Amino acid sequence: MIVESYTRVGVVVTFLRMDQPPADVAPALPEGAVVRLLRTCSVTEYRALYKAVGDGYLWWLRRAMPDHKLSTLLQDPRVGVHLLTLDGRPAGFYELDIGAWPVVNLSYFGLMPHAVGTGLGYAFLRHAVDGAWRSGARAITVNTCTADHPRALPTYIRAGFRPIREIREDWNVPDRLGMAIPDHLKA
Repeated sequence: MIVESYTRVGVVVTFLRMDQPPADVAPALPEGAVVRLLRTCSVTEYRALYKAVGDGYLWWLRRAMPDHKLSTLLQDPRVGVHLLTLDGRPAGFYELDIGAWPVVNLSYFGLMPHAVGTGLGYAFLRHAVDGAWRSGARAITVNTCTADHPRALPTYIRAGFRPIREIREDWNVPDRLGMAIPDHLKA
């Protein structure tokens, strides 16, 4: 029997909700930025995006998910993966889940390291939010945690989300993933 080792991580998770579309006009994406829905997204492509965006923020759940389960999720028509490219180069992605329709969950959202700090994040977030509202959503949910980028929570609030609750979670991050875990998150 193989026993898997873990590193225990403690985070505070903030759950947010938006019950009406933002009143202001969204900023335009910069020239050269394009967002497109990936009609088909392979497990390999998704894992590469997920790792590129989330590696520095301890995104581990989908990395630990078995390929067959991730493949089933990616084939679900209620899940949409949207790729951001900047001058033809991948720069980020977001994932919308309409499984609890008419509430849409922004399951994942983020930029790749080369796009962080460029001013692209808010316009990209508004692209996700405005697209969800155009689809007929009655509400949008998202969550973030203390392992995410420090501007994540303020950016969600700026976009119109409001925090509805916070909880402390302890995660068992599998060591086999080889993730760098900051000391301040180790439980």
